[in-house]
Amino acid sequence: QVQLVESGGGLVQAGGSLRLSCAASGRTSSIYTMGWFRQAPGKEREFVSGISWKIIYTEYADSVKGRFTISRDNAKNTVYLQMNSLKPEDTAVYYCAAEESAAYSKNYLSYDYWGQGTQVTVSS
Repeated sequence: QVQLVESGGGLVQAGGSLRLSCAASGRTSSIYTMGWFRQAPGKEREFVSGISWKIIYTEYADSVKGRFTISRDNAKNTVYLQMNSLKPEDTAVYYCAAEESAAYSKNYLSYDYWGQGTQVTVSS
């Protein structure tokens, strides 16, 4: 089992920045991919960014490319999402997820473990 705990959400004005953190614990050796997803009210959960736990590989949704940066610190078992130039449409609950296969999937159904989510609100 893997446990994930997110932190770093909050309220920010458009154009501002936030950094989300996701700390993993438990059987972290089983993780291949870590991902960030988000879900706004009335919308489906969508992929934001993913990073391999074992090789140099990152992926971003088109909507956040050039604004968000995902990174990892394996020694701390932590993944980060640096979010810059935030827009009101980035408002959502952001979830961290871990995948035990090397699928590097953008589909939330492929992920095995989830954090509790952290709210990000961007005001205009």
